[in-house]
Amino acid sequence: MNEMTAVTQATAKAPKTLAIPDAQTVTEVKHWTDRLFSFRVTRPASLRFRSGEFVMIGLMQTDEKTGREKPLLRAYSIASPSWDDELEFYSIKVQDGPLTSRLQHIEVGDEIILRPKPVGTLVHDALLPGKRLWLFATGTGFAPFASLLRDPQTYEDYDEVIVTHTCREVGELQYGAELIDSIRKDEMLAELIGEDFADKLRYYPTTTREESPKMGRITDLMRSGEVFSDLGVAPLAPETDRAMVCGNLAFNLEIKEMLEDYGLREGANSDPKEYVVEKAFLD
Repeated sequence: MNEMTAVTQATAKAPKTLAIPDAQTVTEVKHWTDRLFSFRVTRPASLRFRSGEFVMIGLMQTDEKTGREKPLLRAYSIASPSWDDELEFYSIKVQDGPLTSRLQHIEVGDEIILRPKPVGTLVHDALLPGKRLWLFATGTGFAPFASLLRDPQTYEDYDEVIVTHTCREVGELQYGAELIDSIRKDEMLAELIGEDFADKLRYYPTTTREESPKMGRITDLMRSGEVFSDLGVAPLAPETDRAMVCGNLAFNLEIKEMLEDYGLREGANSDPKEYVVEKAFLD
């Protein structure tokens, strides 16, 4: 069976009655590889969020000691933009993971728990104004950027947006590659920002294991200067560049140190600076 499976249509299963707390109904599921999948769910009418934020989602589980049902929740970045009628999520499959071992088997019409209290640091308000925005992602850390890249404010605030995405294998880049392609063809964004907005968006995917047009960890490519040469831009500088980071813990710590060496300072919602890191995300 091919790794890329068809999208499960909403007609595949009739929605159930919402019986679990903060329940939302799954409307679409797509398996990208044997390790990655995305899904969409209904959006609570009262939910307001800023592109780039995350929420707690999960499933009910039986407590082994008490036998009672209780929520099993994890932080998930919202991959859909703030204007979307539904909520999209992008997830890794961990076969022995308490949540993802079960979440990967959800189908259209199933229910998940969604706590409607969005938070997070990967938001425009946490950065000072700048000319160029760098989005550094590994694995499913691309999810919050999938939201930000579909937000018109991203292109209104910056002259150029550069997305780097590092994965082990080529197939793991597919979700991001298809999304970037769809954004460049988005007529609504073109109408809002201007037809040249697509030229503002630069995409720099790399792999670390499987052969691809660009091999290597993004941090190594930054140290060597290769990424800047490839893109025809100067190394990051606090006067012009802003950055958002979302990836595994080791990557976050490494690139955070590098950004500090470039002279960028870490910001927060209450204290905007030149870069921010999503601390809640685990790849």
